[in-house]
Amino acid sequence: MEGLGVILLTGQWVAVTWDGSSSTEALELLVSQMQEAVSPQGKVSVENIERLLLSAHARSSFDVVLLGLVPGSVCLHSTEVLTEVARILRPGGVLIIQEPVAAGADNGAQLRTPARLSSALTLSGLTEVTQLLKKPLSPQQVQGVGQRLGYNGNDLITLRVTGRKPNYEVGSSRQLSLPKRQAPVDPAAVKLWTLSANDINDEDVDLLDSDELLDQEDLKKPLPSSLRASGCGEGGEKKRKACKNCTCGLAEELVDEKANSAPPKATPSACGNCYLGDAFRCASCPYFGMPAFKPGEKVLLNPTQLQDI
Repeated sequence: MEGLGVILLTGQWVAVTWDGSSSTEALELLVSQMQEAVSPQGKVSVENIERLLLSAHARSSFDVVLLGLVPGSVCLHSTEVLTEVARILRPGGVLIIQEPVAAGADNGAQLRTPARLSSALTLSGLTEVTQLLKKPLSPQQVQGVGQRLGYNGNDLITLRVTGRKPNYEVGSSRQLSLPKRQAPVDPAAVKLWTLSANDINDEDVDLLDSDELLDQEDLKKPLPSSLRASGCGEGGEKKRKACKNCTCGLAEELVDEKANSAPPKATPSACGNCYLGDAFRCASCPYFGMPAFKPGEKVLLNPTQLQDI
């Protein structure tokens, strides 16, 4: 159709929405033009905008969806409607939407600004959002907007915007083909992800001191036993065993226990006969004059035998 913003092809499925602000005659004329463009294999489905969310169309059902294109329509389309349209469009499908907008509409108004209408299509999942047509509203349409929405500004226009669904379905996957050599980094991308000094000095940016996030309990040194993994060292005191690559200190603890439990080594002797008695000791033996003792037995010298040099 001329001026629609998209070329309809034979065999395409088209969805047309209507509302109470447009006449039945205008709707019938638009539907007949759509049917003529896509026939004989194509199909045109007509839905009331208030029933679109309840229509239960299957995912990826339509090639083209028209919102508010019936002449005389002053319908506003909610975010839920735009999201539903993105769901029922086939990958690569096109949405054409037309609704009244106002340049001076604030965030609390039902009317959107031209920029907010384009953003709404983008947030619903559509790409290649483009403004096709701007034209003033007819006196009847201005009156209808005032009655339906309570907006009496003099900056009302009709805006027609198109958006395209990406060539993939939500949840689909594809293996990435990465280049063997790393491509040069785009300076614009580096600038986008770089925090400048102006950002740090901005009064709106709150910087937190990480030390202030710690209290006295956090600064206490934890007990080694609290760092052990579940099951580490189980099996009783005599059968405890540290796990492989132990980092909780149990391996070192077991080594110390083994060293302390080992029997004492024999007292070193120059001649090896100190424990046999004086008959076998040399003249300079520190054990001279003491009775014989067993090898390895700890021997304490009598203080009376020590001489003050």
